[in-house]
Amino acid sequence: MTEHIYGDGAFRRTSLQGSTIENTYAGALSFMRRRYTRDLNGVDVVVSGVPLDLATTFRPGARLGPAAIRAASVQLAELNLFPWGFDPFDDLAVIDYGDCWFDAHQPWTIRETIVQHARDIINNSSAKMLTFGGDHFITYPLLQAHAEKYGKPLSLLHFDAHCDTWPDDAPESLNHGTMFYKAIKEGLIQPETSAQVGIRTWNSDFMGMNMLFAPWVNENGIEATVKRIYDIIGDNPVYITFDIDCLDPAFAPGTGTPVPGGLNSHTALGIIRSLGDLNIVGMDVVEVSPAYDNAEITAIAAAHVAADMLCLMRNKKVAGNL
Repeated sequence: MTEHIYGDGAFRRTSLQGSTIENTYAGALSFMRRRYTRDLNGVDVVVSGVPLDLATTFRPGARLGPAAIRAASVQLAELNLFPWGFDPFDDLAVIDYGDCWFDAHQPWTIRETIVQHARDIINNSSAKMLTFGGDHFITYPLLQAHAEKYGKPLSLLHFDAHCDTWPDDAPESLNHGTMFYKAIKEGLIQPETSAQVGIRTWNSDFMGMNMLFAPWVNENGIEATVKRIYDIIGDNPVYITFDIDCLDPAFAPGTGTPVPGGLNSHTALGIIRSLGDLNIVGMDVVEVSPAYDNAEITAIAAAHVAADMLCLMRNKKVAGNL
């Protein structure tokens, strides 16, 4: 159902479903023009941002990522989505919850603040979370909250140039290259039923994770990669995290730690669009750093990844297994 509202549906729309008529170049910049609200009643998916980049090891700026992804999503809200052929919001109730607020000047409080942000959403509703970073550290506290709700260990499907399992035994450290080391050590994720896709940096110990390195993905293609993912994860509850630097810098220059030799947009989107049979419990898209972007191509790629994730959720709802 579409309400006949012209412009600024992000705060004028009353229904959680349907789309409104907008000038693509104007209006309130929620993600895909979804209603800004923190009312979780009847919501299927909550979109929110975590604008953190205190954990970066190279170039900062990912704190501006959530705003950039929202701004880049305007054209996606204009037409039925390709290749799906539908408006996901005819069936899927999605809100933009806004951003997680934390005190950047008290960094020791940030991790627990993000955990509580996620708890407030998933423990008080049946909604799934789609979160925008921010640097990749945010996935660690999000995993903590999701493992509390869905049971640990979870499977992790991780798209990235970096494995993010380098050793770090300092409990309070903020580091976007070590959080999955901690998540494995703490039993939040199970490495043997988890997959890392697009990796092209080295670690002397990948901690038992199943590695689908970028050269293998590029040489073997979408179908073989998807089959391998299903073989690894099966029907386990899985959290999907997509670091935009999984894409080659030619397709996503606007990120903090770019690495050549990555996936192209066609391959990455083709894989994402084939994951509808996974038991997905949460999702995020991280590491968009718009200061290094060119013509918004990185933010646009991230918005497309996120929109395809929502289409997966729409199909699950229509099939009765969301």
